[in-house]
Amino acid sequence: MRRCSTPQGKRKAEAVMSDPAIVVPDQPGETDRKAIVEALVAFNDKAAGPSGFQPLAVLIQDPVTAATLGGLWGKIVYDWLFVELLVVPEQFRGKRIGAQILARAEEIAQARGCVGVWLDTYAFQAPGFYDKLGYEVFGSLEDHPRGSQRLFLRKRL
Repeated sequence: MRRCSTPQGKRKAEAVMSDPAIVVPDQPGETDRKAIVEALVAFNDKAAGPSGFQPLAVLIQDPVTAATLGGLWGKIVYDWLFVELLVVPEQFRGKRIGAQILARAEEIAQARGCVGVWLDTYAFQAPGFYDKLGYEVFGSLEDHPRGSQRLFLRKRL
């Protein structure tokens, strides 16, 4: 049996010095987030292959100023489109703009090889809207916020 050539006392000191610090910053920065994302992506790529990450936005813009007023913000990862954000400004609601935006995102996702779309919404937001468009609940988080729930929905393309 081979023994380590470093004396035991020194090995312990080296181990303590190499242990990471656990820190909770008051204002986490984008550099910190980027480091976490890069480490996670490297792990995932090694375990499951490249994710094929592609950002996707379908925007509602002011016709005069081209300022973004709302829309959809998402990403394609591992053959699914995740809709992170979707908002139609109040003055445009009831005109099927939300349905048009989601339909366009679904078309793009399908053209890019996605098998489905998933998203989350709160019970007080628009679960009926998604239901009418063929989305089904596949999970929920009770009491988020308290007295309500967060719903996770999907639609196969």
